[in-house]
Amino acid sequence: MHTFLVEKSMKIVSKKFLRSLGLTALGVTAFSLSAALSWGQSPSFSLLYSFHGKTGANPLAPPIADAQGNLYGTTQDGGAHGLGTVYEITASGEETVLHSFKAAPDGNLPLSNLVLDADGNLFGTTTQGGQYGFGTVFEVSAAGKESVLYSFTGVNGDGRNPVAGLLLANDGSFCGTTQSGGKFNFGTVFKVDSTGAETVLYSFKGFPSDGAYPLAGVIADDAGNLYGTTQVGGRHSDGVVFELAASGKEKVLYHFTGGRGGAYPFGGVVLDEKGNLFGTTAYGGEGVGMVYKVNSEGVENMVYAFNGSNGAYPSAGLVRDAQGNLYGTAEFGGKFGGGIVFEVTHGTAILLHSFDGGDGKYLLSGLSIDASGNLYGTAPQGGGADQGTAYKLTP
Repeated sequence: MHTFLVEKSMKIVSKKFLRSLGLTALGVTAFSLSAALSWGQSPSFSLLYSFHGKTGANPLAPPIADAQGNLYGTTQDGGAHGLGTVYEITASGEETVLHSFKAAPDGNLPLSNLVLDADGNLFGTTTQGGQYGFGTVFEVSAAGKESVLYSFTGVNGDGRNPVAGLLLANDGSFCGTTQSGGKFNFGTVFKVDSTGAETVLYSFKGFPSDGAYPLAGVIADDAGNLYGTTQVGGRHSDGVVFELAASGKEKVLYHFTGGRGGAYPFGGVVLDEKGNLFGTTAYGGEGVGMVYKVNSEGVENMVYAFNGSNGAYPSAGLVRDAQGNLYGTAEFGGKFGGGIVFEVTHGTAILLHSFDGGDGKYLLSGLSIDASGNLYGTAPQGGGADQGTAYKLTP
């Protein structure tokens, strides 16, 4: 298999995982870093927690907030067995490990964010582990009990190795993607119902007409159509934006072209009221990534380009607030070179926070947003033990 899941220079993504998938790493080169974005109007930043060993380590997904302001998330490493955790950070800042993954038949290497249902149960994926070693869909109940809802088999067209989180559908089922597996071994879109029964909704066909190896999850519109990205594939091998209709028919909305057209959309997409999709590419634009828009006709435009001095390599997707402002992260850049949180409004980018290491560094994950517009995220390194942090930012 030849894919482009990035193994970053700080080696956050597990080497064992990369080897198990036969992945090829992309190098990251150094460059001069200086703050070139304009500053926002005194955004409020809070370091919520520094992870360390048994409390979890190296988070690669943002936490989500409940109505009381408690946060829930995953770490890919750490915990009682060193195989990752599900954690809670209370509104007062106290961290508790809700579950430490144990490997087969339990999952391990959780790289995704969680979803919360109306009863307070948490759901997510692990990239490895499960009964067959190809990852799981799991639940942590409101009482704190973890169970595996589904173990990916990797055979008969089933998917393998889900990297992204889940979409909770109106009927209580979950939709997501697997990076590999499926009929053609280029990844899948799947559905798991509340009983744990799984259905492969679509198998990607790969190069050149279709996408390959999705890293991000999917979103849905009001009609039940799903939208997402694949990190590579398409006509130019630089990734695609796709639509999967409720009927099961897949359509590539845009083939990334490289250069100013963008390349390698590792993150997913968000949808506005007019049917426009917004996301990021880790490369392209002016060389080191960009924010893009794809309209309902499949026409793509570059909204904002990163050039190194103003941030570089946005590896995660975006979130959108009620006013239509977009928020995201870039892995490098800012005043200290440790990455940034940025806002894009009307095509103008604003630097909201620049990471210095003590508060986190090298932002691989994106953001979540609560009903009040507060942003939450994690950094996979930095903090007191250099094993990652969780933070809150109010623009």
